[in-house]
Amino acid sequence: MVKEHIYTVIKRSLEKLNLPVENLNITSPAQESYGDYSTSIALQLAKSEKKNPMELAQTIADNIESKDIIGKVEVMKPGFINLWISKEKLLGNLSEIAPSFGNTHTNAGQHVIVEYSSPNIAKPFTVGHLRSTIIGDAIANLLEATGATVFRDNHLGDWGTQFGKQIYAIKAWGDEKQIEESENPVKELVSLYVKFHEEAEKNPQIEEEGRKWFKKLEEGDEEAKRLWKKCIDWSWKEFNKIYQKLGIEFTENDGRGYGESYFEDKMEPVIEELREKNLLKESKGAELAFFPDDKLPPLMIIKQDGATLYATRDLATDKFRLENPRYVSDVTIINEVGAEQALYFKQLFELEEMLGWIKKGQRIHIKHGMYRFKDMKMSTRKGNTIWLEDVLEEATKRAKGLAKDKVNEETAEKVGIGAIKWNDLKRSSHLDIVFDWDEILNMQGNSGPYVQYTYVRCKSILNKLDTSVIPDPDPGSSNMNEDELTILRTLNKYPEAVMEAAKNYAPNYITTYLYDLSQKYNLFYQKHQILKEANVNTRNFRILLTQKVSIILRHGLNLLGIETVEKM
Repeated sequence: MVKEHIYTVIKRSLEKLNLPVENLNITSPAQESYGDYSTSIALQLAKSEKKNPMELAQTIADNIESKDIIGKVEVMKPGFINLWISKEKLLGNLSEIAPSFGNTHTNAGQHVIVEYSSPNIAKPFTVGHLRSTIIGDAIANLLEATGATVFRDNHLGDWGTQFGKQIYAIKAWGDEKQIEESENPVKELVSLYVKFHEEAEKNPQIEEEGRKWFKKLEEGDEEAKRLWKKCIDWSWKEFNKIYQKLGIEFTENDGRGYGESYFEDKMEPVIEELREKNLLKESKGAELAFFPDDKLPPLMIIKQDGATLYATRDLATDKFRLENPRYVSDVTIINEVGAEQALYFKQLFELEEMLGWIKKGQRIHIKHGMYRFKDMKMSTRKGNTIWLEDVLEEATKRAKGLAKDKVNEETAEKVGIGAIKWNDLKRSSHLDIVFDWDEILNMQGNSGPYVQYTYVRCKSILNKLDTSVIPDPDPGSSNMNEDELTILRTLNKYPEAVMEAAKNYAPNYITTYLYDLSQKYNLFYQKHQILKEANVNTRNFRILLTQKVSIILRHGLNLLGIETVEKM
């Protein structure tokens, strides 16, 4: 990458002047008028070197070599060194932009488990599950693009006290045949689950009955197991349909992921290890892990009735991962889970460090905020859920309305689902999102359809040509205007955007880049002729530029899990 070369030449200048390089940083200025890259190293060193920052910056700049890549170096107050890549280098880099441009080996050798989506069995796949599903998928894509070996896991909520409640509800008020024959059996299960809580408010004893059924399930009761397995089979009918629409796949456990139930028989060794290492203490009949100096609240591992919790199963899950030969002992484990679980994951990671299982930084929680619809917070228990399937169908329906000409269902679905994904990924994941259809399907602003349409615009030009015979631009005769040069500079920085997005687990870095590139290309398209340009060399250059823009838009959208379309 060019940025790495810039770092190297500035480092050489510092070494030539016997100046320290430890704090050398290279950034990309927000305004192009300040160059392609900039460093504040002179400002950082001025005090220790007892020199004027501007004078030190100029001395460093004067000793920067590699004029074949750097076209201009300029010192600006109060001591910044700004650098511009030469036009010749930018033109030369065009030939490197191929379908895999943006992929690097930055994380080669790193093994990562990304756990995401993780819906609950017998509960609806709601719009609230969308965030973990698509953010986790995008992060996995980014890590793969930077060379990491990625394992995609789906930690299904297929165990826990809620199944005792669900089983009780089925036996008390349900009709198995009716559920089996239902077009959407999960909705039948949700109705029963809601009824359980309505009845429990009238008769609290029902809660105890639910707990008893879960205890039976843990003890292997045949009837409890039978109904539990039925709930899983019914739920997967919906999950598979949703994942197919979203283009989501998992690599673990034959594509389903390791659900909580997989670890039912793997918890006891973990509990024993906790006891052996004196990390469990009894409190009011329950067993909890306490943290040194009370830095975190205690974490319950065993309930008063002897039942296990999420924490028990999560510990067993990570123990399995860290000892499984499919992975490596220093595998990085990423959980893409809502921000409301932040404290819990701090407790979990701290306990795993106390156990000696992991090193700091080996466990990562990627937090996401919530979807909000006005003032309503979604809750399965209260029955006011917004089903994801309904949202995806509505997105497809609305996307059809955007098209100038009639488009098929497949194209409308790609645009609609792409719009929903973009709306989520375009902001920092920890922020809440107010669901607004006008923003999601905006054809002019920062939206998925806008970027997809920019790709369509590029392809409509390229489809009229034999792009395999576009000659490379002649650096000597190409007289680039500022709009072309701006696009060229932006294309050059795409691999850096991918690398930074992967490093920070931040897909919004890619949306920001793609939206910026789309705006610049659309401005260029509106101001300048392409196919009708009279100058042959200029025309060929603009066609080539269009081709490279389309390649990067496609690659970037794919990283986000968004499909491109040929017509809108």
